[in-house]
Amino acid sequence: MKIYIKYMVSIRCKMMVKEELRKLGLHFIVVDLGEVEIMEDLTTLQRALLKAALLESGLELMDDKKAVLIEKIKNVIIEMVHYSEESIKINFSDYLSEKLKHDYTYMSNLFSEVQGTTIEQFIISHKVERIKELIIYDELNITEIAYKMNYSSVAHLSNQFKKVTGLSSTHFKQLKDKRRSPLEDVGNNIN
Repeated sequence: MKIYIKYMVSIRCKMMVKEELRKLGLHFIVVDLGEVEIMEDLTTLQRALLKAALLESGLELMDDKKAVLIEKIKNVIIEMVHYSEESIKINFSDYLSEKLKHDYTYMSNLFSEVQGTTIEQFIISHKVERIKELIIYDELNITEIAYKMNYSSVAHLSNQFKKVTGLSSTHFKQLKDKRRSPLEDVGNNIN
């Protein structure tokens, strides 16, 4: 049985969900960002207990198909931007459609309607957050970061970074108090 969980955006979230499933005596096949496959069917009591435990940790069980699709879109983007080592060489709209088996226009319209932002803006927000992380780590120079993040040029990265943060990447690097946002807040008009 598959269950869908909202706000599940990190490895820590995955570990917490696994622990809650174990407490309920449930056996998981896969625990992925936003999606869990378990061997058993959830009883009404197990569902209620899992829902309560997840809420305590800031996560939510989802039933609505549109909400599930929006979470899947977010999780594909987060996975690609923050956790993938390979860069996507095809158009992202094609990648998203292929990965989620939905028409991109439908997903884009639904996402904008519910989230109040476009998929493109959500991607840019996450890319900028990842760039901040890479700048803070100080392992790559800006040219290497631009290549890693699939920008056509350093200028493109720099312009987008400045537009989102109000700072040049160089100025950001010099800041002592480097502000980053939790992944679950990025692109959600919460920042």
